[in-house]
Amino acid sequence: MKRIFGLDLGTTSIGWAVVDEASEVDEKSSIIKLGVRVNPLTVDEQRNFEQGKSITTNADRRIKRSMRRNLARYKLRRQKLIDTLKRCGIITDSSILTEDGNKTTFQTYSLRSKAVTSQIPLEDFARVLLMINKKRGYKSSRKTKNDDEGSAIDSMSIAKILYDNNITPGQYVLALLEKGSKNIPDFYRSDLQSELDKIWNFQKQFYPEILVDDFKAQIAGRGKLNTSKIFLGRYKIYTADNKGKDKRLQDYKWRVAALTQKLSEGEMAYVISDLNGAISNSSGYLGAMSDRSKELYFNKQTVGQYFMNNLAANPHFSVANRVFYRQDYLDEFETIWEEQAKYYPQLTPQLKKEIRDIIIFYQRPLKSQKDLISFCELESKTIEVEVNGKKQTKTIGRRVCPKSSPLFQEFKIWQRLNDVKVVDSVANEERFLYQEEKELLADALATKESMKSVDALKLLFKNHKAFDLNFEKLEGNKTLFTILKVIEKILDLNGYSGYEFTKMSLTEAKKIITPIFNDLKYNSDILAFNPLLEKKELEKQPSYLLWHLLYSFEGDNSRSGNEKLVEAIQKLCGFEEDYAKMMSAVTFKPDYGSLSAKAIRKILLHLMQGSRYSLACEYAGYNHSKRSLTKEQIANKEPKKALESLKRNSLRNPVVEKILNQLVNVVNALIKEYD
Repeated sequence: MKRIFGLDLGTTSIGWAVVDEASEVDEKSSIIKLGVRVNPLTVDEQRNFEQGKSITTNADRRIKRSMRRNLARYKLRRQKLIDTLKRCGIITDSSILTEDGNKTTFQTYSLRSKAVTSQIPLEDFARVLLMINKKRGYKSSRKTKNDDEGSAIDSMSIAKILYDNNITPGQYVLALLEKGSKNIPDFYRSDLQSELDKIWNFQKQFYPEILVDDFKAQIAGRGKLNTSKIFLGRYKIYTADNKGKDKRLQDYKWRVAALTQKLSEGEMAYVISDLNGAISNSSGYLGAMSDRSKELYFNKQTVGQYFMNNLAANPHFSVANRVFYRQDYLDEFETIWEEQAKYYPQLTPQLKKEIRDIIIFYQRPLKSQKDLISFCELESKTIEVEVNGKKQTKTIGRRVCPKSSPLFQEFKIWQRLNDVKVVDSVANEERFLYQEEKELLADALATKESMKSVDALKLLFKNHKAFDLNFEKLEGNKTLFTILKVIEKILDLNGYSGYEFTKMSLTEAKKIITPIFNDLKYNSDILAFNPLLEKKELEKQPSYLLWHLLYSFEGDNSRSGNEKLVEAIQKLCGFEEDYAKMMSAVTFKPDYGSLSAKAIRKILLHLMQGSRYSLACEYAGYNHSKRSLTKEQIANKEPKKALESLKRNSLRNPVVEKILNQLVNVVNALIKEYD
């Protein structure tokens, strides 16, 4: 008779049963007992878990704790600043550091604006420093950006061209397209809004009953499709059908024409919908901040002058949520300090460095999360250590490799190719790919995000319709695909237009790119990667170095937060600054595989020689099913008397941790009761 514990895990309960199963003819199976253990979850816990969101029940507490910490850090900076100013004799214990008296609401803003160009009293200078200390600007971090924030725009050089030549973004792009360029740069939201206003005001003389103010307010912030629907719903106007051979070129021809000549109703609706959609796409927290920074540049203002000018024009102007870059505040600090240092000798360079770099603008680096990266299943082991007199188990070994690594991308392609089978529908036979077929597909997949089975068959066979593959889609080299898309834009801007390298094989792409890069004095080695080199040599390859720069760089103290990265890319690749900025915009997700780089290097050689993963692991000296036991091992294994509970926060998802610990409690109770 076999005794079996049956378990049914749900989100809010665990069903269990104890069953005796007959193993001999004369025995009879029976249910000994069954029941359920309720695992109550809050409404938010259950909803987030079912939606796959790893949000903890303590999220609100953590957010509030973070707010308290930020407030405490600000108060600490403020106290250090006051102590330093007292030590240097700039203020005393009796100094008034706030607005004091009737009609002084914006007095500090006024002093902050005035301090840029003329002398202010030392105590007032201290008040200005305390104000800058309170709001010190946004500091970029490439690792923590999210889609909701939008994207920062660094197009000051283009904005200058628009300003100097008094042209719109549409006119600028049309000139590029007519020269054969395919790349369209990013524009500041304010430049796009200015173009929309010009088109709106000009077309309004022809359509005064349509382009009214409340309609403009109605479409504000809407995307292209929604704006088109509003035109249709409110005025029964369909946007024009773009039937041009080059639809993008036709878009911009209409946009430019809308500035000086009457368009048809459909064309007018198309242009306004298209431009309004572009404005909506450029919106967001970072986009708006980029716009404000651009405004400072063209108006030759500091942050304080920007606020004071707006407050002078409108006392009800809201200062809240008008965020600027950290660099804008640093520029203002530098300007104010240098101006006041002309009048006060105690404002020395040493004091400036202390207040600027140690007190006001110091920000500690983000805490490393490397300890959360999993261990490689093939290059790690568990050891027993003694901590505070108690024995504990500890895992040591190699950490797993990032999925975006060029090494992992090669590994992933070859692992899949060795599993691909060709099905001959005519002969009703199937076989694995031949080695030359694998190499052909590997070369094609190296430049693509993915490849459909139909496209793979077209590459392999003339009569491709007679064959099929056992996979609908093959994953490609997503890292190189992303980099090649940027290279297409760079070559396009250099006059080498019309290339789509992601539709070629890597060999074909290299034949085109290498001579062009050599002519432009760029480093063509950023496309070459040999995954079979030893570790030190592998990591010295320019292609690997470029990936590592883009993957690991977190940010610096520059306005864009990327200036050091741009410089490093310029040095490595030989690109001009504008092109290096384009490459620096590439980011990779911090996802990880299940193997370390060391294990992958050992296995990959055998994969590339045609061995399937299990055999390649064996050749490399690994047991790929290390967690699986043989019948003999199972028979000789000594079972544990009880399961151990998971340590708190040992899993990233707290709901899963909660459910699994309840499961442990159920199993341990059943073992105790029914042995």
